Amino acid sequence: MSDIEREVHAVAERAGDAAAELAPLSRAVKDAALVAIADALVKRAGEITAANAEDVERARRDGTSPAMVDRLTLTPERIEAIADAVREIVELPDPVGESVRGGVLPNGLDLRQIRVPLGVIGIIYEGRPNVTVDAAALCLKSGNAALLRGSSSAYASNTAIVGVLRDALAGTGVPQDAVQMVPGRTRESSTALMRARGLVDVLIPRGGGSLIRAVVRDSTVPVIETGEGLCHVYVDADADLAKAVAIATNSKAQRCSVCNSAETLLVHEAVADAFLPRVLDALGGAGVTVHGDRRVLEAAAAHGAGADVVEATEEDWATEYLSMDLAVRVVPTIDEAIAHIRRYSTRHTEAIVTDSLKASRYFVSRVDSAAVMVNASTRFTDGGEFGFGAEIGISTQKLHARGPMGLTEMTSTKYVVTGDGHLK
Repeated sequence: MSDIEREVHAVAERAGDAAAELAPLSRAVKDAALVAIADALVKRAGEITAANAEDVERARRDGTSPAMVDRLTLTPERIEAIADAVREIVELPDPVGESVRGGVLPNGLDLRQIRVPLGVIGIIYEGRPNVTVDAAALCLKSGNAALLRGSSSAYASNTAIVGVLRDALAGTGVPQDAVQMVPGRTRESSTALMRARGLVDVLIPRGGGSLIRAVVRDSTVPVIETGEGLCHVYVDADADLAKAVAIATNSKAQRCSVCNSAETLLVHEAVADAFLPRVLDALGGAGVTVHGDRRVLEAAAAHGAGADVVEATEEDWATEYLSMDLAVRVVPTIDEAIAHIRRYSTRHTEAIVTDSLKASRYFVSRVDSAAVMVNASTRFTDGGEFGFGAEIGISTQKLHARGPMGLTEMTSTKYVVTGDGHLK
């Protein structure tokens, strides 16, 4: 075992001890610790921004894109917003101890299934240091210990933030080792975390598709896949075209760099002639470049529609752009739209725009994704929008949790059976 493996295992063992102490704590104790964290973040914002400046300067020297530098940057105002997000978590109900089901069996045994923390949660994430606070706060509220492995680009920021969080926990009744930063800045430390089966209960990767695939491929610890979203909007033959234009444009352009933005628009051929000029104008006005099939190219040429339109390739249908680009295809039937989605989707979010109840039910029953929208933007797939409060990510798999992962999804269950000398 290498030195870095020993260090990672050591923090994981301490996290396991902390998780055992944290699990039975009351909501009042956990909420008080979260308030202390929020206050400390604001009070020590100067330390955090000073450390963050090191990361930002390094990123600029390395030629990092302005958009990524912006995601990395922390200001006093942004830290205040992060602290406010922690205070919002305080207001959320605590799922731990909730009774899922149960009752008295015919033999007199009292059976209860209750929610319990998962235990030690490892989070591997990229770029954004605000995730350090979000993940730690969500884990703490749900009774879990957090092992945080951020990217090397935010190492100084994350080190400062974790120091503030741990100091804030002192004297609150919550063990400081409930929040720890995984040691090391190289891939070796990430790999050691992925292989710490028996010490870490679950891993949650947050970032781009390559990160998620690497964690799923290399980990021996159970992984909850989150984030990658190749989302579709399908405009049905019976769609209200005004609604369809608005939904398609919002799904793509409201914020294009997130996993719930639309990447492909599918249009039923029955409405293509009427719909395409309108949606191309709207997309063009929003600054979207359209990657279109033959019908889309013909419509753009015939009507002089406002969007920049280029010819789509096979690669476009399989691309999660995360940019102001949208693939657009005309399909002959709803079944062809569903077949396209089955082939290319990452099973995140798909939407249908239609006034036909039959078509909407048909689509919903046959599209197998974490969220299916009917006459609504894909941008609504979000823990806050769903009323869950905060989320740690959006699961695109089927085991344990699927869709936005709020506090409830960060718990498992156990059965408590109470008898009176019962024997079998």
